[in-house]
Amino acid sequence: MSLVDHFSYGLLTPVLAYIASAVGCMLGLLLTAKARAATGPERVRWLIGGALSIGGTGIWVMHFIAMMGFTVGGGQIRYDVPLTTASALLAVVFVGAGLLLVSAKGERFGPLLLGGVLTGLGVAGMHYLGLYAMNMSAHVSYDPMLVALSVLIAIAASTVALWFTLRTGGTLAAGGAALIMAVAVSGMHYVGMFAMEVHPRVSVTPVSGARGIDFMLPTLSVISLLTLGLLLAVILAPSDQEMRDDAELLAQLERRRGEQPSPLIAPAAPASRAAQAVPAPPPAGAPRRPSLFDAADDRRSGGDGR
Repeated sequence: MSLVDHFSYGLLTPVLAYIASAVGCMLGLLLTAKARAATGPERVRWLIGGALSIGGTGIWVMHFIAMMGFTVGGGQIRYDVPLTTASALLAVVFVGAGLLLVSAKGERFGPLLLGGVLTGLGVAGMHYLGLYAMNMSAHVSYDPMLVALSVLIAIAASTVALWFTLRTGGTLAAGGAALIMAVAVSGMHYVGMFAMEVHPRVSVTPVSGARGIDFMLPTLSVISLLTLGLLLAVILAPSDQEMRDDAELLAQLERRRGEQPSPLIAPAAPASRAAQAVPAPPPAGAPRRPSLFDAADDRRSGGDGR
């Protein structure tokens, strides 16, 4: 008879874990959709938000909510806080690396598969590092076949998740994709949990570490505030259509600016009418042309030229 119970609170922990995973994945997909319409540092910021949502809430929080239902014969289970924190950072960093890779390379199959493998190994590493962070009076071993299966599920789930980040845009599409992603993440978790073989042993020394509930309550509070902030950022950010309209308007302004004449060469000012009526003086040494005044002088002198 096995002393291991994965559902000590019934369906409460798996259902809550699935909801947390779906919410985190949906928010992450909405953030990565914003990243597709952005450029430069703004694009990177949206992707970091997506990594925090998917890796932090969608994967890591899901894992530890599910672990609240894990018991071994009523024995004490404690968690090494530094290792548990490191498992969260591992999930976020590897998810972020996969998002950056796929975002930079587009929808090509090679980068998508590489990003899926990288992210999947990070997710599996988070899971087993989180299990290693557990302290209890028992000897733990793993079924290699089930471990390999859980890693394959993690890679497949990560590849599908990255593919969704390239395609989904609207809220309904992101919600449907998040429900599928949450099924894959939960499936990977429980396959990995069933790979454990726990053999309790008697120990007179107390188990070191923090209780799961003591560690999870402040952690969930911080992550909930972070998730709320990211959700507000998505709501308050301009829509994709608004961003496209702004880009088109900027492009039109740039084109009009390029069509205007350069202000460096100013056109010559036209001469006044009075200046145009006065003839220019003849150059020195040139023969003098007769004028009306000369003809009047000739008539007064009798036309004899005197």
